[in-house]
Amino acid sequence: MKAKSLIIIILIIVINIVLFNINIVQAAGMSDVISGGDNFISAGSNDKTANLDQKKLKNASDMIYNILLISAICVASIYTVILGIKFMIGSVEEKAQIKDALVPFIIGCIVAFGAFGIWKIFITIGNSLHA
Repeated sequence: MKAKSLIIIILIIVINIVLFNINIVQAAGMSDVISGGDNFISAGSNDKTANLDQKKLKNASDMIYNILLISAICVASIYTVILGIKFMIGSVEEKAQIKDALVPFIIGCIVAFGAFGIWKIFITIGNSLHA
């Protein structure tokens, strides 16, 4: 029961962090999005002074990457500790349930950390192509 309340508290904290850091963007429709993209492309190709700040873009990408990676590590670590404690103090039936819960947990870790690896590979390749 304490583990469930701990998980609920952590989820509430994460949800609050996400909700308080949201920038609300409203688009009228798909045609506005497409025309905005076209305007952006034409402004960049016509005006040589309108350059993207690549350092700011890289810093923002690195910051997002690090925040998401640290969050994934924290969630995986906390869940591992909770499962470990449950496994140590649980009965035989609870241990069987915990072993069943390990399969989706391991798959989730592989997907999450694999996605971070793929993201880092694409960023590295993109930076090497640009340079």
